[in-house]
Amino acid sequence: MRRIRVGIDVGGTFTKAVAIDIKTGQIIGKSTVPTTHKAQKGVSEGIVSALSKMLLESKIDISEIELIAHSTTQAINALLESDTAKVGIIAMGVTPEKSNIIKRTSLSDAKFNSDQALKTEHAFLDTAHLISESEVSNTISHLKEKGAQVIVATEAFGVDDPSNEMFVMKNAILHNIPATASHEISGIYGLEIRTLTAAINASVLPKTFEVANFVEDAIKGAGVSAPVMIMKGDGGVTSMDTFRTKPILTILSGPAASVAGALLYLKVSNGIFVEVGGTSTNICIIKNGRPEIRYVTIKDHPTCIRSMDVRILGVAGGSMIKLKDRRVWKVGPRSAHIAGMRYSCFAAPEVLKKGKIIEVKPKQSDIEPYIAIQCEGETFAITNTCAANALGLIDKDDYSYADQTSAKIAMELLGREIGVTGPEVAMSVIQTASFEITKTVSKILKEFKMDKTKTQIIGGGGGASVLVPFVAKQLGIQYKKAEHAEVISSIGVASSMIQEEIEHTITNPTPEQISDLHKKIHQLMIDRGAVPESITINSEYISEKSLLRVSATGNVEMDSADNAKNVFTLEEAKNRASEILNVGTDLVDLSFETDHYFVFTGHISEKKLFSKKNRHPVLVLDRFGRQKLALNNAKLFLGGKISILEELDDFLESRNSEIAPQVYLLNNLKLIDFSSLTSVSHILNAVHEELDSSDKAAVIVELA
Repeated sequence: MRRIRVGIDVGGTFTKAVAIDIKTGQIIGKSTVPTTHKAQKGVSEGIVSALSKMLLESKIDISEIELIAHSTTQAINALLESDTAKVGIIAMGVTPEKSNIIKRTSLSDAKFNSDQALKTEHAFLDTAHLISESEVSNTISHLKEKGAQVIVATEAFGVDDPSNEMFVMKNAILHNIPATASHEISGIYGLEIRTLTAAINASVLPKTFEVANFVEDAIKGAGVSAPVMIMKGDGGVTSMDTFRTKPILTILSGPAASVAGALLYLKVSNGIFVEVGGTSTNICIIKNGRPEIRYVTIKDHPTCIRSMDVRILGVAGGSMIKLKDRRVWKVGPRSAHIAGMRYSCFAAPEVLKKGKIIEVKPKQSDIEPYIAIQCEGETFAITNTCAANALGLIDKDDYSYADQTSAKIAMELLGREIGVTGPEVAMSVIQTASFEITKTVSKILKEFKMDKTKTQIIGGGGGASVLVPFVAKQLGIQYKKAEHAEVISSIGVASSMIQEEIEHTITNPTPEQISDLHKKIHQLMIDRGAVPESITINSEYISEKSLLRVSATGNVEMDSADNAKNVFTLEEAKNRASEILNVGTDLVDLSFETDHYFVFTGHISEKKLFSKKNRHPVLVLDRFGRQKLALNNAKLFLGGKISILEELDDFLESRNSEIAPQVYLLNNLKLIDFSSLTSVSHILNAVHEELDSSDKAAVIVELA
């Protein structure tokens, strides 16, 4: 029997489904339907429609599907459109700190809630004594009377002792009101940002809870019994229960899906991924085989949620045109899809010839009018796709290819309106539309110090050919169109693994604390549905922030490492290592290998005045080609447990330094950063403990 995964991307314009046979990596079915924003049960109707259409056309049996994963814009859309619930914040602390705690957790302050988009009520509980159930219950009732629809429990140092926050959560359940605790959202210190992030999360809970139920019920109603998962903003998938309780993790879920497709399916090492949809364009940086990750800012609100660094622009294949002073003034952000109009390049030429240019305001909120063509019985939008087709920029087999005759008629009508030829106005449209994309890509190149000669622009999305080749040509950068560009985001959803991350503020963590966090994330991964044997764990210590970050990846079901398309061969991994280390493949050796990791060592000879110095950079990649560790110069300790400990002890003692070096341990399932351990004895004890439970391992020590 085939093992099929289905990925469904719910975009602003279209809902796209893809079926992948994970044994072979082959795409065996795909379909696209309009996103059902206005349907009674929202986007879930479009999800089922896309799924049913694909199953029918591709003759896939429902019993062959082992997993359905989807991306969604529901959380971010609710926030952007202020479709949010009123949040009741219960802040806790001791009375002497009361005024300070209230100041730091009351989001009515413009510093935290500049546009007052978050609607909140506030209450304080004194934890100098053991808070009672009646106190908490009365506080929740009071907040509900003031209109609160959801509760946030937050306490100073709640990440160290979350018992009070959990007590409030328990009572909220008894009051039948959704709740979020700040320690659940993040383990970092900073009461203000933790409370703000929890409040943002809470504000969309009622909406996302409803959407999650609609989606699961709709898929079950279609007869599918496979588990349903959802994409997070960091490129991993997680359970629908996470969407019900922590929807903020799915912010930028849609853009992350397309980047995941580029990383896992296309195996891009260095590039700028530009996905052009119907309504918006998403731009993401891929460097050394992984996306840039950052803390997300939502409507000027800083959060402690980490997600892919995606730049979102309001211009795409379906963007409509504005005129001013007899010239093309702006393109977008309104799209033909949101306006409810068909593109003029998809109209019949004989219908379009009789049309006339008019001004329209598709939405009441539109201040300036857009241009359209009024024909008998229907009004058509003039879009970027029309301009690109009129100029002959779209190949016949491309998703965006349309009737060239109709596209030229539309451009001639528009050209006559402002006194230029059709080709001239078409080029003006493409230049105006691509300006923001060009500017953003230029900024990214500068910001991340990316070499133009070693970087490529990868086009994805149904509208990729409309704008991205033009941008690449303007910048003088190599262009590549993604295979299956129109459904690359759905491929990313289907290909992604379960991925989780925990951050904890710890000063000088001990080996036991590091181990405890590893156990915690391992259990979290299992709770999310990962197979225990598939879980790999990374930890890193950011000393300047006293922050221990532990991340893990795993799979719902073990894939075939022999032939799954997104697993790297040794040759592919070595080529990527050569590219990242910037040395020839003949100067890169595979030094160590496990079921989940490759460790490569480079050999570089550098001239230093009158002498030569040898340097050995070390790079750790996982089986999916993702960079896990890169050191400029390092030494490896391999072999049995006793020999590793003896050699490591001798080396550390021979350094004659009070300060311990950066030390990392890699076994089959973990890459552990021991850089937070400052004494040689602590490092040796930690390594000894890990080696006790490892069949084989490598210790990597960074050299100056």
